Amino acid sequence: MLSNLAQWWRVLCRPPKVRLAPPKAGEFVAIAVVLVAIVVSMFTFDAAAINWARGLPQWFDDLFEQITDFGLSGWFLFPFGFVLLFLAAITARALTQRTRAVLAALTVRFGFLFLAIAIPGLFVTLVKGLIGRARPYVGGHDDPFAYMPFTWQPEYASMPSGHSVTAASVAIAIGAIWPRTRGILWIYALIIMFSRVVVIAHHPSDVIAGALVGTVGAELVRRWFAARGLLFSPIDLHAFAGPSLNQVVVAVSESLFRRKPVEKPQIPPS
Repeated sequence: MLSNLAQWWRVLCRPPKVRLAPPKAGEFVAIAVVLVAIVVSMFTFDAAAINWARGLPQWFDDLFEQITDFGLSGWFLFPFGFVLLFLAAITARALTQRTRAVLAALTVRFGFLFLAIAIPGLFVTLVKGLIGRARPYVGGHDDPFAYMPFTWQPEYASMPSGHSVTAASVAIAIGAIWPRTRGILWIYALIIMFSRVVVIAHHPSDVIAGALVGTVGAELVRRWFAARGLLFSPIDLHAFAGPSLNQVVVAVSESLFRRKPVEKPQIPPS
């Protein structure tokens, strides 16, 4: 397991194989627009949104208290990390080349999913303490401009929203590999972001900032993989085709039980 993990790390950290085209100008414009939206929200929407949330019925608040927990990164990082450890434990040189190729494809996919969610989350955990923005409930009333930088206290960790970072990075990462899931993933992300305001844990500007960090972070991880010939095309960043479910089942079965797939007998020519 340790040998496989070390080898995977070396592959991930190897120099880029190709030079990717720089991001399009429209992407920088979109980021600038979101940054402006964050500032505008701080001056116009934040206080009003929290006042609205305080007036919601108790049953509505209780419902979203349950929903918002599904924005915790552990729902994704724990299973993805377990799969990676499992793959590291069963991958061996004694396996057939086809099986090792299937396991390698799975490793790259789950490695990308894990890092695309974990790295933005780790980044925002550090940034929260540096910014030190007070949560809406601090002091018994909302003050969108209450800051206490470098405090490293949960009450002053409002900007950006960690749940929003996770939700956006999940939508980007999983949607990059399976594009057909993007619609439902972004519905999930928007519900999680909305829930953070409903439960008075974040201002709308915190949520917008979190969505920006999660999106940009996951896309940067995607570009890192593509530049090294892993999972994504360096031309258009589309995901390469992965193994079928049947191929995965056969590969895992061979790895666990060391049973090689049965090959059809060759009929000699008459």
